[in-house]
Amino acid sequence: MRSPLDDSPSPSSTSGGDIAYAGPHAIRDMDAQLRLFIDSVKDYAILTLDPAGYIMSWNTGAERIKGYRAEEILGQHFSRFYPPEDIASGKPQMDLEIVNREGRFEEEGWRVRKDGSLFWANIVITSMRDSQGQLVGYGKVTRDFTERKQTQEHLQQSEERFRLLVEHIQDYAIYMLDPEGRVSTWNAGAERFKQYKADEIIGQHFSRFFPPEDVARGKPWHALQVAAREGHFEEEAWRIRKDGSLFWASVVLTALYDSQGNLRGFAKVTRDITQRKQTQERRELEMLRDAVRARDEFLSVASHELKTPLTPLQLKLTALLRTVENNPSATLPVERIARDLEVARRQVRKLSDLIEDLLDVSRISVGQLRLDRAPMDLASLARDVVVRYAPQSAQVGCSVTLEAPTPVEGNWDRARVDQVITNLLTNALKYGAGKPVHVRVRKEAGLAVLSVRDEGIGISQEDQPRVFERFVRAVSERNYGGLGLGLFITQQIVEALHGTVQVRSTPGEGSTFTVMLPPDMDAETQAPPKPDAPPEP
Repeated sequence: MRSPLDDSPSPSSTSGGDIAYAGPHAIRDMDAQLRLFIDSVKDYAILTLDPAGYIMSWNTGAERIKGYRAEEILGQHFSRFYPPEDIASGKPQMDLEIVNREGRFEEEGWRVRKDGSLFWANIVITSMRDSQGQLVGYGKVTRDFTERKQTQEHLQQSEERFRLLVEHIQDYAIYMLDPEGRVSTWNAGAERFKQYKADEIIGQHFSRFFPPEDVARGKPWHALQVAAREGHFEEEAWRIRKDGSLFWASVVLTALYDSQGNLRGFAKVTRDITQRKQTQERRELEMLRDAVRARDEFLSVASHELKTPLTPLQLKLTALLRTVENNPSATLPVERIARDLEVARRQVRKLSDLIEDLLDVSRISVGQLRLDRAPMDLASLARDVVVRYAPQSAQVGCSVTLEAPTPVEGNWDRARVDQVITNLLTNALKYGAGKPVHVRVRKEAGLAVLSVRDEGIGISQEDQPRVFERFVRAVSERNYGGLGLGLFITQQIVEALHGTVQVRSTPGEGSTFTVMLPPDMDAETQAPPKPDAPPEP
């Protein structure tokens, strides 16, 4: 490659500040070094052209990028690197004319390799002139940008696909706001939800989507401030359509910052969930109606249950009063009075139990069910309860068997566990009247297990999941009394002790209720396992 330098010596600085000139040998050395450097460059095609556009020099980078060896291309016109349509339009010559006029030409465009394949090139052509200003040729530097262009095209295609996706989504309103909150983009979902066309809303402030009372309180600007400060703002609230109608919206507002941390605007995604809210409100209304219905049923049952022991109690007390009034000085029939007083005592006890159940439900509702743990024997307590209810068992014709061969000890609240056993035993006596009842206490898999089995009417499959709910009874209140609280209270006590209670029942064959309790106080934080079916009674 011939250097454009002429034969005059090159200036260089001297220590004295005078201009000195390099000799011919130094110039030749510099020229050789320059040619070596240019020829070693592999990432750039560096070549020179004569004033007519014919190739005068060729480096290793040119061979690598364009595919020609030096001996194949030197002396050829540079137009052979252009696609045929560019040659037909005279583009190579026009590019040189631009260089002649402006000193340089730069562009990116398609170029052709030796094998005919195209590559995307960055081209810079610079005019070379001698010291008198005469054109001696051109320097041409080409770089292969095909990979970068493909990356850019893939990015553009990805952005275009994303833009089309956003624009055509109809289930979400997706749009952009500038930093002041004015709408800058608008998709099909936004048009469907809010009823504005893009040309009607772009440039308008997004506060027009808020109800007037929210605008008056400054809520739109508060949302922008929160999003800018915390990165996003999210809520469910009423929004307003173009026609003035309201819809319940799920809104997410996200702040967008550039790489320098400057706020560029906000992305806003809105979804119309009016139907979901209406469904939720209907469900809540149904729950409220169910609660009112349950309350009314409870009040009816409670009134009946509380009145049931009061009637015989009043009758017995009235009879006793008349006996005393009619026999002021005579010897009173002691046996009859004792019998009547025992009836009255039982009715008072029944009233007391009903009231205590109601109080327990109230305590449970407010989280005030207290537990006083102490070491105790579950087998011994079960024996005491069975003995206590022997008279009632005999009265309803049930023989109660207890299987508790060994002590089963743990740290529990004795009074509350007594309540659990009592509730399960009285439940079995009520629904299994006239048939045997079996109580069993044992230790199994590290747990204390209590089971109470009757051979009574049983519980239908659909009612079994509900028997532990408050005020629920799976039988007719006409045939069986009670508030429907015993099993609910039982479950709450057992769970407070970190245990579980389960039921297994077959209609017409009876029911088995099984309680499993962790025995140690250290197990309070660990609930016992819940097997698919309770242990065999």
